[in-house]
Amino acid sequence: MYNACVRTNQRTWDVIIIGGGIIGLSLARELRKHNLKVLVVERGEPGREASHAAAGMLVDNPAETPEALQALATASAQMYPEFVHELQDESGINPDLRDFGTILLSSKHKLDKHALTNCPPASLNELEPTLAADIGPAIYLRERSVDPRALTAAALKAVRHREVDISSRTSATEVLLSGGRVTGVHTEKTTYNAPIVVNCAGAWAGQIPPRFLTRPVKGQMLSIVGGPTLRHVIRGEVYLVPRSDGRILIGASVEETGYDKRIDVDTIKHMHQSAIGMVPALAPGRILESWAGLRPGTPDNLPILGTTETLGYFVATGHFRDGILLAPITAHVMTQLIIGAKPDYDLSAFSPNRFLEASA
Repeated sequence: MYNACVRTNQRTWDVIIIGGGIIGLSLARELRKHNLKVLVVERGEPGREASHAAAGMLVDNPAETPEALQALATASAQMYPEFVHELQDESGINPDLRDFGTILLSSKHKLDKHALTNCPPASLNELEPTLAADIGPAIYLRERSVDPRALTAAALKAVRHREVDISSRTSATEVLLSGGRVTGVHTEKTTYNAPIVVNCAGAWAGQIPPRFLTRPVKGQMLSIVGGPTLRHVIRGEVYLVPRSDGRILIGASVEETGYDKRIDVDTIKHMHQSAIGMVPALAPGRILESWAGLRPGTPDNLPILGTTETLGYFVATGHFRDGILLAPITAHVMTQLIIGAKPDYDLSAFSPNRFLEASA
């Protein structure tokens, strides 16, 4: 029985999205293109969790992407220029999409012929003169990067421009059902009504009944200023992601620590020193910020995308380290499912029911 203080919101939406990260905001915007009334329910402030903490590398390299995810990763990477252009046009915020490519230190990765075909004729020193002289073999990948904080700020302003309703600092506690189908969402303060609910709650998605097997995976990062100007993303023992404003991001740890977001000084120091080992000119730079975020993980580290056994209940979460990359394609295929169209891609590998099937 609900607390007597909880009220019922008499408004009704076509779709309620639980979670206001880049996945939820991108989906809300896409649904509005189809004239659906959308409400986003976010436990904190939109865009301030995993999306805010991410590095923003748009990695679709087959040497690093799970095979089952490759088609979606490639499609989403190809969608990014238009995705960013639309967000910037609607919000006036520049998401800092950079197209200089990535230097991948090959000693740390299993490479394949597909990746090697992207190697340009320029020498490594010509590509990035500040790399350590003994850095070892490397290849060049034609990848982009984006600033996730600017991207989510642009997405948030864009959805507001498109008249998406947002309920911030409101934790969804339950998906409401009647007669075997969805009727809305119950929160700590009120009840919202809609025949369709999409769980995009990231690392918190598994806490909302009916539950799914998601978990938080901690990642610590830092940024520095006052170092050299890097053009390329560099991935080795750590990765370095330059921003157009001069910041260089260094990351990231992968830690199974539950919902603990505390910064560990030794971890930050180790990543900083590893980065200096790759680019010695970083040594005089000043640490501007350090932080931690919680990625949404799943047992097989693949996203959960699709319909559930409950009519009207959809899930789009578990993107792990690829939430920024997969935002455009997730919004696209989930919108297709919600409006009753056949998705452009086979989503069977990402079914919300696959863990139940494995248990059976």
